[in-house]
Amino acid sequence: MSLPVFRVGVVGAGRVGAVLAARLRSAGHDVVAAAGDSDASLHRIATLLPGVANDKPTAVARACDLLLLTVPDDMLANVVSTLAGAGALHEGQLVVHTSGRHGLAVLEPARAAGARTAAIHPAMTFTGTALDLERLSGCVFGLTADDAEREVAERLVHDLGGRPMWVPEQMRTLYHAGLAHGANHLVTLVTEAMEMLAAAGADDPAGTLRPLLVAALDNALEHGDAALTGPIVRGDLGTVRAHLEDISANAPQTKASYVALARATLGRAVTDGRIVPLRAMRIHELLDEHAHDDSTGHATASRVTSTGPAAQRDVR
Repeated sequence: MSLPVFRVGVVGAGRVGAVLAARLRSAGHDVVAAAGDSDASLHRIATLLPGVANDKPTAVARACDLLLLTVPDDMLANVVSTLAGAGALHEGQLVVHTSGRHGLAVLEPARAAGARTAAIHPAMTFTGTALDLERLSGCVFGLTADDAEREVAERLVHDLGGRPMWVPEQMRTLYHAGLAHGANHLVTLVTEAMEMLAAAGADDPAGTLRPLLVAALDNALEHGDAALTGPIVRGDLGTVRAHLEDISANAPQTKASYVALARATLGRAVTDGRIVPLRAMRIHELLDEHAHDDSTGHATASRVTSTGPAAQRDVR
C-alpha cells in the first residue's frame, strides 16, 4: 500500500512535531498548518516548515486530513477533547499522537467524532533542529492502532524513515518507562559522573568519560548483565567504602544515585553468582549505612539543587 498525499496539520510545534512534519513534507506530503505559541515553536515553524501557516489548534485540525498531536502527555487528553468538542475533527480524518505513554484510549473523543486513530511514538530524543531529520532514519517507532489502521500507521513510519514496533495498548506505559529509564536517567547519571570528575580536578570530564561510556553502552546493549565490571562485581568492599566517603565529602549531591545504582548492580551480581553471598551482604550493609546517613538530610539540599533542567530532559 502506498500512502495518499496527506494534508498534514501539527498541533504542538515543539521539538518533536516540527521535525516529524518536516520529514513528512520531504516524503511528499503537504504540511498545511501548524499550531505553536512560544517563540521557540514559531522559530521551528519558520526554519523547519518555511511557508507553513501558524494558526490556532482548531483551525489546524479543520485544515488537514492527517492531524499530528505532539503536545506533552499530560495535555493530550484535554487537547483531544477540546478539538472534538469544537467540531474541529471530521469523519475519516487520521488523528495521530506521538506520546509514548498513551495508546488509543486517550484518542476516544476523536474516534467518536468519526476519525481514525493511531499512536506513533519515536524512540528518540529530539533537539528540534534539522539535525533530527537524519536521526529519524532507522529510528524505532512504538505503534498502537486498531487492525483497520495498522497498515497506514506502518506506512507513515516508513515515510518518516523509521522502523515500526507494535506495542499493545496495555503495555504503552511500561514501554515508555523503559525508554525514559534508559535515556532520561542516563543523562542524570552521566551528569553526576562528570560532577564527580570535575570535583576530582578533571579539566575535561566529558572527554574523560566518553570512550569509557561508549564502550560500556555498546557492551551493555550487546551482552546485558555480562558487561558488568567494577568494584561491586569484584566484591571490593574497601573500594566501595572509599568511594562513598569521598563522594560524601566532595560531591554529596551524587551519593543517593550512587547508592541506589550500587544496590541494583549488587543484586544482579548476586543473582548470576559473580559475588559470594557473604561479601555481598557486607557491601549491602555498607550501602544501607550510607543510605541512612543520606536520609537524615545532610546531603539533601545540595542534591535537590543539582537536579536542574539539564538532568530532566524528556523522551517524547
